[in-house]
Amino acid sequence: MGILDKVGEVVGAVAAVEALEKVDPDAGMLAKAAAAVAGFEGAGKLESTLAKKDDDTQDAGGADADATDGSADASAA
Repeated sequence: MGILDKVGEVVGAVAAVEALEKVDPDAGMLAKAAAAVAGFEGAGKLESTLAKKDDDTQDAGGADADATDGSADASAA
């Protein structure tokens, strides 16, 4: 895990707490803590999902382009 991964998770936590404060200005400390944890975990999951999708796209990029070109030619004929 790099420093940018941690920064992304912290930003997710801060954004979740800010969103909670916009929705409920009188939110208690427990609600803010729960929002921070949820934002931290959510940002981490989102980042790993995007990284996995990016890796899958790069791995299958050439094969998908060839398959798409072949199917387009077959439908045109």
